[in-house]
Amino acid sequence: MSKRYFGTDGIRGRVGLAPITPDFMLRLGWAAGRALRHQNRNKVLIGKDTRISGYMFESALEAGLSAAGLDIALLGPMPTPGVAYLTRTLRASAGIVISASHNGFPDNGLKFFAHDGYKLADTVEYQIESVLDEPLSTVAPAELGKAERLFDAAGRYIEFCKSTVPSSLNLQGLKLVVDCANGATYHIAPNVFTELGAQVIPLAIKPDGLNINAQCGSTEPSALQQAVVEHQADLGIAFDGDGDRLILVNRRGETIDGDEILYIIATHRRRCGADETVVVGTQMSNLGLELALAEHGLHLQRVKVGDRYILERLRADGLVLGGESSGHIICLDKNTTGDGIVAALQVLLAMADTGQSLDDLLSGMHKFPQHMINVPLRHAFDLDQCEPVQTVMQALQQQLGQQGRILLRPSGTEPLIRVMVEGRDLALVTAVAEELAEAVKRSMP
Repeated sequence: MSKRYFGTDGIRGRVGLAPITPDFMLRLGWAAGRALRHQNRNKVLIGKDTRISGYMFESALEAGLSAAGLDIALLGPMPTPGVAYLTRTLRASAGIVISASHNGFPDNGLKFFAHDGYKLADTVEYQIESVLDEPLSTVAPAELGKAERLFDAAGRYIEFCKSTVPSSLNLQGLKLVVDCANGATYHIAPNVFTELGAQVIPLAIKPDGLNINAQCGSTEPSALQQAVVEHQADLGIAFDGDGDRLILVNRRGETIDGDEILYIIATHRRRCGADETVVVGTQMSNLGLELALAEHGLHLQRVKVGDRYILERLRADGLVLGGESSGHIICLDKNTTGDGIVAALQVLLAMADTGQSLDDLLSGMHKFPQHMINVPLRHAFDLDQCEPVQTVMQALQQQLGQQGRILLRPSGTEPLIRVMVEGRDLALVTAVAEELAEAVKRSMP
């Protein structure tokens, strides 16, 4: 049974278009309050990123939750992983993040966390959607939920981030450029690294409600790349709008993606004697990562694209480390969801422990060329059942042979078909991707 509203990462869309409207958020808050109540756990935390529509949806959710009889703690701007952490440490019944992650300000959405800080189970999401069909009712006046603002939320999360690395870690002598995407990390990430001793040059820390992810952050790192070179910094760090993913930039201004970050963290842990031999990636993880990990006795398991599926595999198999090339890195022994600041600290720990630069730590990994094309989707259609596309894809896979692979999939968060081709020969990879993308466009209804 498919869900009507929940996708792979909560609910997301264009503000003002269903379901991202104030009236829906009111009903959703009420339905979630009905579904998420726990005995002795009748408080829900609400955090948000910095987009202007967050104020509107925060108020609507607050009203709906109150009508269902739940108290509310308003966290203000707070990274998604910060909401997950505070939900479990404050013994709340649930946490809600108002965010559209790396999207621009015209979009918004919601992410939910259960009382344990993990994403909601499918059964709970179905339950919430079921309650949405019921007439909205209000509890007795004496049972209405109360709202309060948690003024020390940012400080609590800053201290948590610092606690994920040994107290002996001192970043003195390191110059870092930190790009906060004018998003939820703007008042948190620079403080974390500064308090650990680094010299921090902050970028994109003046959100105005409209500039989140605008020519900044992990999806548009050109300003960060330029700043790292200009300031002769040791490292650049860029987060997305809600702080659950990151990319890095080396001294030469070159980007370091999630696959490379995962390699650094995994191999450093291996050198430090960690017992784990399995790292979880996705269908998009570079083949070079898989081969490089194998040189260290580590096996890469692939799951569907989406940090939700990485987390499911980690929990099911008792594993602790996984990530995506986009920069979602999950260190399950540190936090219950992807955490950009925590992942950055793990890389800095590896640099401090070994005395090596990013380039040194990555010397054992060589990425295969990848080329990805996003094809805008006009109407939903089943790629697996589209014979013309499948015929072209099979022929192209034969051209690549054993030294390449093709991944064709719909995006879980945007109306796009993602065409990804990987192989040793960049020219061939690019040509194959372009030919397949054209085949998808021709076959699209």
